[in-house]
Amino acid sequence: MSHPHPELGSPPKLPEGGLRVTPLGGLGEIGRNMTVFEYGGRLLIVDCGVLFPEEEQPGIDLILPDFSSIRDRLDDIEGIVLTHGHEDHIGAVPYLLREKPDIPLIGSKLTLALIEAKLQEHRIRPYTLEVKEGHRERIGPFDCEFVAVNHSIPDALAVAVRTPAGMVVHTGDFKMDQLPLDGRLTDLNTFARLAEEGIDLLLSDSTNAEVPGFVPPERDISNVIRSVFGSARKRIIVASFASHVHRIQQILDAAHEYGRRVAFVGRSMVRNMGIARDLGYLRVPPGLVVDVKTLDDLPDDEVVLVCTGSQGEPMAALSRMANRDHQIRIVQGDTVILASSLIPGNENAVYRVINGLTRWGANVVHKGNAKVHVSGHASAGELLYFYNICKPKNLMPVHGEWRHLRANAELGALTGVPHQNIVIAEDGVVVDLVKGKAKIVGKVQAGYVYVDGLSVGDVTESSLKDRRILGDEGIISVFVVVDSTTGKITGGPHIQARGSGIEDSAFGEVIPKIGEALERSAQDGVVEPHQLQQLVRRTLGKWVSDNYRRRPMILPVVVEV
Repeated sequence: MSHPHPELGSPPKLPEGGLRVTPLGGLGEIGRNMTVFEYGGRLLIVDCGVLFPEEEQPGIDLILPDFSSIRDRLDDIEGIVLTHGHEDHIGAVPYLLREKPDIPLIGSKLTLALIEAKLQEHRIRPYTLEVKEGHRERIGPFDCEFVAVNHSIPDALAVAVRTPAGMVVHTGDFKMDQLPLDGRLTDLNTFARLAEEGIDLLLSDSTNAEVPGFVPPERDISNVIRSVFGSARKRIIVASFASHVHRIQQILDAAHEYGRRVAFVGRSMVRNMGIARDLGYLRVPPGLVVDVKTLDDLPDDEVVLVCTGSQGEPMAALSRMANRDHQIRIVQGDTVILASSLIPGNENAVYRVINGLTRWGANVVHKGNAKVHVSGHASAGELLYFYNICKPKNLMPVHGEWRHLRANAELGALTGVPHQNIVIAEDGVVVDLVKGKAKIVGKVQAGYVYVDGLSVGDVTESSLKDRRILGDEGIISVFVVVDSTTGKITGGPHIQARGSGIEDSAFGEVIPKIGEALERSAQDGVVEPHQLQQLVRRTLGKWVSDNYRRRPMILPVVVEV
């Protein structure tokens, strides 16, 4: 089992007839999925998604893949294959197309409809090629065959990429639900046919590789949802991903059965469900869905609200309801259903929302106390079954944190993939497939690119560290006026604190110490303002640390007169 080494350097030139695979996101994390394939000097991208920020990334809206390794090769890109329409696979497309708007997008009908609606907000009209399972398209030197896979959104596809270097299969996100709501099974017959031809490298979804057994079928949830609807006495509020069409269909079916009307809340939810309905992926009985403004005229026991916020996102509708910061006010007896799994890292945010909703009297139904969600990713039993069908010569686990990648690698080894042919990589690690053997050859830059409002890439790790310090420890500002010739103090020091937990009156003790330090520096002939600022910062910082065991941000201002 090969794995990346921290001392990896830049990759060498790709050997003649070799295929290069470079993941720029999605390995070692859940999200930001993006893989670049290179053959004969041409590039094919599979997926281009975003990662959602965690608590230690304050103020950040989205995290993008780092495009720097392909930025000077945008003309070499033949297209972007999108395996399905989830944000962690399509969300970064607008940011790449800003740099070159005419890169073709290849995907299924629903996937393209979702990305086109998103691109409309960015004022980009993309070139698109609609494909479906069974289609085979020549995209530059890449011969791509698309295979139906089952996931938590309709129209998901795997892609088999044939080149003279061999065949690579990228599963995208998939599971093997044998009773899917839309009747669209993961096409094991096609995977078996590809295996007969010979799969030289398999890139496989790792998200649930640690979970034993098989994922329960989606239809198992319908009875649980109907039970919740049957016992609810007031309003029902459902939080789900804005792209989980299957789950929303189950909600609509239950609402229709129990005589309730449904309103969608939130821009992305309204947009995506409108697209799904228009394309026929969502069956909506006449009169069932109403505008949220009309709900006030209906009795509480005839109302269902469907909104975003199942992951505790601070600005999503459900979080704002929990914080009493939304026009919809939670009242005693409301039922709230969180119809999604917990994305790793979001647990605290989700439970904070659950506690907030419970505080206002809601009955909160979630995965922890009822079977209201099943995963969209194959568990260990399904992966073993899948590998025995595919018989890959080389395996590269993708889409998962380190523990998921390792677990998936072990599953591959159990089915007979030689350990030396299993590549555990991370973002930026370059893997070459040459003469039937996949191996790590180097590494390119693949760091986080932060989106903060309209700013893309301007926020650095250093900026985030400053934000964390401000949030955790507060800020102290110091203002001093010195004589430009002698360096002696002529005004101040004036000290103000915000969020540090230190009263302004307490600084009377350190003001003389700052004065003494500046006096000594003046005697030594140090009069340069920047050096004096550093001296003030060190003196005040040491006093705060010694007396309060705190490390606030200290902003010294030294003015010469």
